Amino acid sequence: MGGNFTFALILTAIAGLSTGIGSALAFFTKRTNTKVLSYVLGFSAGVMIYVSFIEIFPSALDEFSSAFNEKKAILFTILSFFGGMLLIGLIDKFIPSFENPHEVYKIEDMENASMEKKYKRLYRMGILTALALAIHNFPEGIATFMSALENPEVGIAIAIAIAIHNIPEGIAVSIPIYFATGSKRKAFFLSFTSGLAEPVGGILAYLLLMPFLNHQNSGIAVGIILAAVAGIMVFISLDELLPTAEEYGEHHLSIYGVVSGMVVMALSLLILA
Repeated sequence: MGGNFTFALILTAIAGLSTGIGSALAFFTKRTNTKVLSYVLGFSAGVMIYVSFIEIFPSALDEFSSAFNEKKAILFTILSFFGGMLLIGLIDKFIPSFENPHEVYKIEDMENASMEKKYKRLYRMGILTALALAIHNFPEGIATFMSALENPEVGIAIAIAIAIHNIPEGIAVSIPIYFATGSKRKAFFLSFTSGLAEPVGGILAYLLLMPFLNHQNSGIAVGIILAAVAGIMVFISLDELLPTAEEYGEHHLSIYGVVSGMVVMALSLLILA
């Protein structure tokens, strides 16, 4: 797997640290623009679903085909794809719902006294929320980093999609931390730095997989990584992005966003081909 380590790391860091944008929005705006969020979350899902099935999954199949016959190559690609889904599904399963940063919040919640009481009880210092986000962001970092190493153009698209996805997460994390600590500065800092889990996840994955990537049969390792990345991104889209877009109350806008994301990604791949 070729590519530029520094470029992939910068992309992954930008995607992860965009949680800070959501956190800043929570403190410097009065209301949530639900229409925009619904559309851009759908757009992000469209980009990730399209690139997963049209670009990354076939690339994984090609890598496996260099080492196995057609039937085995398809089998291993499918197993790796669902293995990626299983990985992030297990992470969601073992994060308690009251610590799950993918719960939907609005900036208006900052003025909600009942929510303040709730979060002071559940998140005394707000650390659990930031930790939960960091755990959720880990496989997203792997997806962004490894995709950028394999194909910089696809990596840019994925980084943008993940960054969009992290904005409402930044809001979701900063609100309970603010209520728990009473400090906007601490809420912003913890929300912002929780996004560091993405570049850390990418680097750790690279270090663990580097010996296999440099091996003469590296095609198998690359195939596993790419197919798993596709599975992770499809799961994120179906389990997080689309339900969150729906929760913001604009069903049709979210679907228009999905289609727009697919169209933009299709045109981008066509132009870059």
